[in-house]
Amino acid sequence: MRDGRRVLVTGGAGFIGLNLIAYLLATDPDLSVVSVDILKYGWQQASLARAAFPSRHTFVQADILNQGAMTQILKDHHINLVFHLAAETHVDRSIHSPEEFVQTNVVGTLRILEAFRSVYGERREEMRFCHVSTDEVFGTLGQDAPAFDEETCYAPRSPYAASKAGADHLARAYQVTYDLPILVTNCSNNYGPFQYPEKLIPLMIFNALAGKPLPVYGDGKQKRDWLHVGDHCAGLWLAATRGLPGETHLFGGGEETENLTLVGMLCRLLDEMRPRDDGGSYAGLIYHVADRPGHDRRYAVDSSKARRDLGWAPQMGLEEGLRETVGWYLNAGDWLVAIAADGGFQDWLATNYGGREATA
Repeated sequence: MRDGRRVLVTGGAGFIGLNLIAYLLATDPDLSVVSVDILKYGWQQASLARAAFPSRHTFVQADILNQGAMTQILKDHHINLVFHLAAETHVDRSIHSPEEFVQTNVVGTLRILEAFRSVYGERREEMRFCHVSTDEVFGTLGQDAPAFDEETCYAPRSPYAASKAGADHLARAYQVTYDLPILVTNCSNNYGPFQYPEKLIPLMIFNALAGKPLPVYGDGKQKRDWLHVGDHCAGLWLAATRGLPGETHLFGGGEETENLTLVGMLCRLLDEMRPRDDGGSYAGLIYHVADRPGHDRRYAVDSSKARRDLGWAPQMGLEEGLRETVGWYLNAGDWLVAIAADGGFQDWLATNYGGREATA
């Protein structure tokens, strides 16, 4: 692809979107970014304000379900590279609102693909579309099973995972049927700055700083492969600029850790970096709640292909990455205040944790 890239990031006010925009602008001084987001949640406006991107970034408030708007954005800004991240992303929310996930993740992906197809013929030599997905489409792994790779069959086990699987299938079908330059990526659990505290790591930090209990699902032995969002963004850039249409690349941190162990690591970091007034450990706030339905026990990702073909490798170890992440949240008081004041977030906490009985 030539210099002067004009990039569209859908879901640009979300966790990975914000970090990807910052990474792109820092990586290529000739690149400009247009980000699109519906700004469904109030905290996203606080996120955009805190990110303070340079002048090479333009934000457009729009819904990816509006195909006409997406087409116009692609045309008006002469976009030649699309990173499609816009999605509903949390398993817990999908359990309560599955139709919303199908609309955004499946139908929304259809709309942006159609918009891309409608303008592709005009500038086909310079265009790329990177569809960003998750390892949850592959289902769950046995304790000793090999990690997911590009040949693993799809076996989603939640409405969220099923909706992302449907979006992946659409992206690959459009690549084959319409000969479009589309790539698909799947990643393991991301963490880092700007992650909304409905996910495990920021929720534990958020509750700990507020002196609230730290809820852990079930026995806490669910195992996840943790990937720092900065390493993920580097992988997405390499996939889009070095990968070939039709390819799939998996990005994992190689840091499999049980949830309860991870929460313990966060507590130790907080004990060091922001000691409690009473001198106790944050670990004393941990309590177990009834497990969520269909909770996958283990995810792990084999990134051998990305390492070999793209020259990618994660640079941030888990201990270092968690320390950096905790530090970011400790200095994000204004952002956390905006979230704490969001009635929707409080309702979500009550729905997912307030009514669950503690387990032994």
